[in-house]
Amino acid sequence: MPLPLIHHPGYTIELPPRHPFPMAKFRVLRNTLVSEETEIRAEWITPQPANETSLARVHTPDYLRAFLGGSLSPAAQRRSGFRWSEALVERTLLEVGGTLASVEAALDTGLACNTAGGTHHAHADAASGYCLINDLAVTAAHALAKRWVARILIVDLDVHQGDGTSRLFRHDHRIFTFSMHGAANFPARKQHSDLDIALPRGTGDDDYLAHLKASLPQLLAQFAPDLVLYDAGVDVHADDRLGHLALSNTGLFARDHYVLATCREAGLPVAAVIGGGYDRDLKALANRHAQLHRAASTLT
Repeated sequence: MPLPLIHHPGYTIELPPRHPFPMAKFRVLRNTLVSEETEIRAEWITPQPANETSLARVHTPDYLRAFLGGSLSPAAQRRSGFRWSEALVERTLLEVGGTLASVEAALDTGLACNTAGGTHHAHADAASGYCLINDLAVTAAHALAKRWVARILIVDLDVHQGDGTSRLFRHDHRIFTFSMHGAANFPARKQHSDLDIALPRGTGDDDYLAHLKASLPQLLAQFAPDLVLYDAGVDVHADDRLGHLALSNTGLFARDHYVLATCREAGLPVAAVIGGGYDRDLKALANRHAQLHRAASTLT
């Protein structure tokens, strides 16, 4: 069965030269995956932009009005990491739409991957850390509102804590937030996930996977979700500019394969997003992100 891969060329827009966010990585990732079509049998799905009804399930009216309408204050724009533009709004809505489409495909086939997504720092009323709208939260709330599922586990393995997602769902017992992240990293003020594992600087493949294997099966058994949303951030890689952990490419593949295989063996649909990754070498960065899709392709 082909692996559903969700992508839109609008995931990449122009940013000012030397902007720290590697916006072109989404285009390079897609090209990388297409070049491996003999190994990765993909069904490419083009998403539609998310609508305001979906966004409003988790974001406040004032914030949506400011973001969608272009009236974010200079301070709010600095906190987001981006200068506001209509193109940025369009790109954000497409990215959220991609994660929504990934869940629909995963519920149909068992497993699907977005080539973007993982904007877990966005809060109900504010953007933060390159995250403008929280695609994981919007998607989880949408799936519950549509009664597609009753319980959702969010597995967030980005190197930065999923603080926005954790805060948004801190009182919602239908959603379990699990964040395994670097202890000494952004955000400075951590939120309380349902399960947080904070790792010391320099954590490598073996210790990282040991923590993951000690936690995930127990979560699946105890929480008994109907759906897993997986944030496969590659900023845990040893060469990431912002990560401070020490996973290798092999470790990334092993991590992603373990998460996906463990969930699929439990009969759970999984929708995966690529999360963070920061390297000016876009070919190397896209190769790290592609480990998720390579791992997924072995399970279809």
